Amino acid sequence: MPGFWAKVRLKVTGGTGGEPGTVATDAAPAPSENAPATAPRDSKENGMTTAELSDIEQKSLEEIPHPSLPEGSSIYGGTKVFPDLQAESGETYFTLVHGIAHESSVSFVAVLQATRALRKGFETAIYFYGPGSLNCLATRGFPTTGSSAFPGEHNINDQLKTFIAEGGKAYCCRFGLSLHGAREEDLIEGVIPTHPLDVQDALIYYARKGAIINSTYQL
Repeated sequence: MPGFWAKVRLKVTGGTGGEPGTVATDAAPAPSENAPATAPRDSKENGMTTAELSDIEQKSLEEIPHPSLPEGSSIYGGTKVFPDLQAESGETYFTLVHGIAHESSVSFVAVLQATRALRKGFETAIYFYGPGSLNCLATRGFPTTGSSAFPGEHNINDQLKTFIAEGGKAYCCRFGLSLHGAREEDLIEGVIPTHPLDVQDALIYYARKGAIINSTYQL
């Protein structure tokens, strides 16, 4: 049905020939099937190397302008709804972390939250157990320990060191380490290794102290 396909091609291209998304004119005949959709553009602009784009790619790129807002634009309000509550005398904040380092953003956020609670005046502790124990390793890094193979590889290490230095307590389950063959001797300085049965008793201990308990869990 050549008449049908001719109509389809006309509707798609807006012309009588050429690649999809291009308009054929008398002055610019449509390219053959094997020819590139457009002549190569200068691949270097302002000292930067850019990819060569076909007409259809360029059309798609420019169809909806983006980014719609320049960097630094405010798209969220800044009103804090709840008061910035500080610790009252004797109050405690306890966090449980069961999330794999770098596979669970909640693990890093939990350390940040615990640090914030510490700075509010709460007696604060973090208990790493299960795969969460891997967050406590000082041997993280490649090609050597302490070297960040990618930006942020040592975020958890650095924040945990800050937490401990400012007076927080960090516990790490020995059984959690053993599940992954991690060595107790490789723990970040100041992290307290604990017995497998301590997970439950630590929770009871801090609950009886009336602690605010934040439990994060990720497989």
